[in-house]
Amino acid sequence: MSESPLKDRIALVTGASRGIGHACALALAAAGAHVVAVARTQGALEALDDEIKAATGQPATLVAMDLAEADGLDQLGLALHNRFGRLDILVHAAAMLGPMTPVAHIEPKHWDKVVALNLTASYRLIRAMEPLLRASEHPRAIFLTSGRAIRPKAFWGPYGVTKAGLEHMVRTWADELEQTKVRAVLLDPSIMRTRMRAEAMPGEDPANLPDPSEIGPLIVELAQADLGLPSASVVFSTWKTAGTLASA
Repeated sequence: MSESPLKDRIALVTGASRGIGHACALALAAAGAHVVAVARTQGALEALDDEIKAATGQPATLVAMDLAEADGLDQLGLALHNRFGRLDILVHAAAMLGPMTPVAHIEPKHWDKVVALNLTASYRLIRAMEPLLRASEHPRAIFLTSGRAIRPKAFWGPYGVTKAGLEHMVRTWADELEQTKVRAVLLDPSIMRTRMRAEAMPGEDPANLPDPSEIGPLIVELAQADLGLPSASVVFSTWKTAGTLASA
């Protein structure tokens, strides 16, 4: 494999300031891609940029924005069109856990907030970025999902519902683009040492969990893979055990 397999590719990563999104941004940059990093916190994005420059000598493009804002992604799509004219890799890692409470006890404002970020923003991201992906020679879109989408569990309602909706939407969108070069994949990162996991399982020892950096090689592999239509999620833990994407 080339030392820079993604050289000159343009990669947009959401949720890039921490956790899995941060790890994805670093891995893509190390593989040669120019990373457009999106997150809410400017300071955390600048820290990411420092890491990328230290590792590669090249800066990232930083976009501090709340994905739940109605028109932000449309504006981002226009800005990327004006600057790059295309998008080669999309990694959508941004998400929120939401309240861990019985469905009947969820406050409407909390429900709306989770749906806005986890589901509606995902739709708006697809809407804004599809024309840019179509302009790429090798476009790949990677959407992070969760086992909760197909394995419901008490108190995980908003998160599980929105991830199930995301999976349906991505599969539908991929089917619509079957005759194009755009290929999408659903990626279940499994259990990892993230802030979200700590919120959901506060009694768990994080030292026993994989670090998000371990997912980096899989992200780079997926960005290059000859993907078919997503009928099931690629599961990180399965890929790690198998050592190959074909078996994951």
